[in-house]
Formats: sequence, structure tokens, C-alpha cells
Amino acid sequence: MNVKDIIGKILGDYEIQSELSRKAGKRTLLACDLRTQELVIIKLLLFNDEFEWDDLKLFEREVQILKNLTHPKLPRYIDSFDSQEPGYFALVQTYINSPTLEQHLKQGHSFTEVEVKQIARQILEILIYLHSQNPPVIHRDIKPSNILLDIKPDNIQVYLIDFGAVKTITSSNLEHTVVGTYGYMAPEQFGGSAVPASDLYSLGATLIHCCTGTHPADLPQTNLQIKFKQATNLSIDFTNWLELMTQPSLDRRLHSARYAIDILEAPSQLVTTTIKPSGSKIQLNKSADALEILIPPSGLDASLIFIALFAVAWNAGIFAWTAGALSMPSPINIALALFSLPFWGVSVFMVYWVIFCLFGKTRLRISNINKVVYTPKHFTKDVDGEHIEVHSHLTIYAGVKEYQLAVNTGSIKSEVELEWLAREINDWLLIPPTPRNSGG
Repeated sequence: MNVKDIIGKILGDYEIQSELSRKAGKRTLLACDLRTQELVIIKLLLFNDEFEWDDLKLFEREVQILKNLTHPKLPRYIDSFDSQEPGYFALVQTYINSPTLEQHLKQGHSFTEVEVKQIARQILEILIYLHSQNPPVIHRDIKPSNILLDIKPDNIQVYLIDFGAVKTITSSNLEHTVVGTYGYMAPEQFGGSAVPASDLYSLGATLIHCCTGTHPADLPQTNLQIKFKQATNLSIDFTNWLELMTQPSLDRRLHSARYAIDILEAPSQLVTTTIKPSGSKIQLNKSADALEILIPPSGLDASLIFIALFAVAWNAGIFAWTAGALSMPSPINIALALFSLPFWGVSVFMVYWVIFCLFGKTRLRISNINKVVYTPKHFTKDVDGEHIEVHSHLTIYAGVKEYQLAVNTGSIKSEVELEWLAREINDWLLIPPTPRNSGG
């Protein structure tokens, strides 16, 4: 398809105004919707010598996902159609009349720390929306050219565009396509894997570009960690936050956009690499030889009240059954009384569980931790193909033993607490043991 020939032509209900970008087998066009007279964006996937089936798969996914997204800072799906002659697929979406962050950088715009934080907050809010979809939506290609900035004297409006690399997260998703842009792409994406924290890395690398004016790939690295401190005059708190966003290891990187905002908004509490979530009752004691985790009981809540009432009704029923059978001894009644013994076991367990939730504490003292794995919340499919939500959980490997903590373990009420706990344990693992006095 010759772009010069298509300017002024009509595709479907749209008159082409100009070409905005061109890639192998793809075109992005500015067009006028003849029905509404509004400007729109048309993304074309061409059937030519550069066509690849993987591109078609990504294009169809972008169409389906955009149909289900409704956020004021994202492009809105309008239409999609195809043509056999000339051959192409077309996606039509709303036009946002703002320059890209890349254009601002090329024009030499120097961003202040306050401005960069504004950009960070707004993109993180968008990511909270995307990652909370069912299943979660991973952008996979956050970079300056995919961020639009409307800079005004009193504020900045930020938009996230181009969902051509988007991916949904399900346990049955066996795709391992390497998608992203070098310099902004998280290390795990080179292996074809992408999780919500992958978008956080890309955002962090993009913000570093804003702060330094230098492409992240052109900055020095140590063990894959981008080194940018010397090229900026940022506050210590914000520098630490950016380092957390761009940690090469998933275990040490911020895992969720919501948690990233929490830390960004509480710089005074950011003493080391993590802060304890406000309201958390978990106690963590570190020593050179061992780590102790103390999780208080969950206390009385609606679910526990229901279990307690059910236990009372159950025990009353079993007691009436057994008492009635023993009140008139006979071979049949004695057999019925004996048959009730397993149900008494269930009764004892329910009573124990209620007492434990009210007064019991989970106490772990572990001295030989090998590693800690935090698994973020995700969705899997059952045998019927239905999506099932799997809550985040934390697995501690110590020798041949495994300890697993999850939301609703004792007083653990949120995923943020598990993230904090995972990072604290990983920090402890990196601390060299205190030398012992050998005597003599």
C-alpha cells in the first residue's frame, strides 16, 4: 500500500489525512470519521511481503482488549474492519491530540523531579486499572513514544497509547513471544515472560530517561541494574524509588502499581528499600543467625462469626444425635453412637479453628532460608475453561522444608503485606552473617 496514494482516500467510513508512523508491515494514520467529523487514529496491518502471522495474532489481541477497556487516559476502541484488495486489517481508535514524551525529549525539554513524579503517578494509576482486569492486562511496551503528554502551566495530563504488544496473564498462556523495546524492557521479557512488575520496570526506565535525558540503554549498568545517580540531581528518596522500580530481579522489584504509589507517596518512610505497610500487625525479628516471623491472630470478623455459629449448630446437632442414641441402649443405637465419632472429630476441629483465629499466633523461626518466592495474584482456568482467581502467596524455602503464607493467614489482610515481607526477607538474605569469635 503506497501511502502517497492513500492520502485523501476513504477506508470504510474514514478519510485519510496523513501518516503518523510506519513500521514493517504496519502503518498508523490520522483520519477523519465521516460520520462524526472527528479525527481518529487508524492502525493498519498490511498483507504484504513484510506480513508475519505473529503480527496478526498481536493485532487481533489488541482489538479484543481495547474493546473492553474504558479509561479516560487510554485510547477508546471505535471500529475494526478488513479489506481483501488492497489487503489489510484496520483498527480505529480515538485520537488524542498531544505530543509524545519522546517528542518532548527530542525537543530538549528538561523535566523537574516534580514533573517526573506527576508522570509516574498518572501512569501507575493507569496500570492499576490494567492489572486489575480479569485476566490482568500487561502493556509490555511502556516507553517515551507510547506516552502522550499535555503539559500545561499548572499540571500535566498523561496518556498511555499503543497496545500492539499487550498481553493477558493466565496460567494456561503458553506464549513466549519476546515483545518490548530494548532499554525499557524488563530482563524477564527477554525470555518471553511478562508479569505486572514488567510494566513497572519499563515505567521506571522511562522515568530515568526523563531525569537524565539519556536513553537507558546508553547508561552504565552493574549486574543489569541501570546506574543513573551520577547523571541526575534527584532526591535520595526518589532515587531509591526508581532503583526499586528497575530492579533486574523480580523478587526485589516492586510487584504492583498500587504498592509503587504507596511508596512514592511516603518518601519519608523509605529508610531502606522497603516500608512496612501502615496498619500491618506482622512482627519481623532479624538476627545474624535466624529470622522470626510473628503473625497475630486474625480476630473476630464476619467469616469467623459465621464459622462460630455454624460450629455451635453442628455441635448441638451431633450432641443431640449421640445423646438420643445412648438414652435407649440397643445394638442399633450403640452403632449409631459409634458412627457419630468422626463427626465429633469435625466438631473438635471447628472449635479449635475458632479459638486459634481468636487467640492463636503463627510463629516461624527459620535459620536456613535458601530463597523466597513471591507469586502475585493471577488467574487460572478450571476444567470448564472458567477463570479462577488465585491470591498472591509467599513461599519460603528452608533446607528441605517449605513454608507458605497467603492473604488471610492470621492477620495478613493484603497482598501489600506479603510483598513487604518478601522484600524484607530477601534483604536479610543479602546481609552477610556476623563473624563469630573462634576463641583461642
